[in-house]
Amino acid sequence: MGSIAPFSMPGRFLRGNIHTHTTRSDGARSVEEVIRTYRDAGYDFLSITDHFLERFGFPVTDTRAFGDAEFTLLPGAEIHAPRTEVSELWHLVAVGLPLDFAPTSPDEDGPALARRARAAGAFVGIAHPGWYSLSLADAETLVDAAHSVEIYNHGCHVMHDKGYGAYLLDGLLDKGYRLTTYACDDAHFKAADFGGGWVELKAADRSPEAILDALKLGHFYSTQGPRIDDIEVAADHVEVRCSPASRVLVVGQGYLMSHSSGIAITRTRVSLAPLAASPWLRVIVVDDTGRSAWSNPIWK
Repeated sequence: MGSIAPFSMPGRFLRGNIHTHTTRSDGARSVEEVIRTYRDAGYDFLSITDHFLERFGFPVTDTRAFGDAEFTLLPGAEIHAPRTEVSELWHLVAVGLPLDFAPTSPDEDGPALARRARAAGAFVGIAHPGWYSLSLADAETLVDAAHSVEIYNHGCHVMHDKGYGAYLLDGLLDKGYRLTTYACDDAHFKAADFGGGWVELKAADRSPEAILDALKLGHFYSTQGPRIDDIEVAADHVEVRCSPASRVLVVGQGYLMSHSSGIAITRTRVSLAPLAASPWLRVIVVDDTGRSAWSNPIWK
């Protein structure tokens, strides 16, 4: 298979966040302040995803006036409808949502809303499943509409210790559903919730359309800080190049896994023999502070 996308693609990675909030819904900072914060922190793109609820006026926040050649803004929203097994509302991220996306109707459920958002051209993510105990059975009702599962949500980790979504991602993968995975900070700027998770993406250019296409195609990896420089997949091993790491893990179906450990690893080969029975695998790079970077799932 060799080097895989996005690492095999030309160009440099663009750093972006696709889940955050402003005073248009329940965030503590204005649209302008939030955009300035990400721009000043060196991000290349951002989607503001205020809560698409009646009490906030069903906002798809219009940020077109604030983008330029160096900083790309994509319209989006966190969309909601009743109900999951244990929660009153679904939580779904929709990036690239049209500004005139119609409000949720009283009889519209979460899967129907997700399908409508996808049909309107949005990248649809299953947001912070661990935060509200989203079940695998509920998630399966979304697999024809969702593109991706949120593997890490920094705000939910900081505020609730419920920031991880690998349990749901891997459960869906084990059932053969080919979703990708992304990290975000979900910053509301009411706590230390900014900048703890993001995606590194390669796109044809910096336009909103190209970045949205790259999200849908899975041309990105996710991180809390560590960098993944390349992943090469062979029949019997995976070779990974990365920023200095203490562990490189390859996980697969159920409990199947393989790993390499050491001090300041920047290049390593991980055997795939323990994952021979798995139809898919994911690469995780962990640095000496415990921060992780995650590849998208790789199907054999």
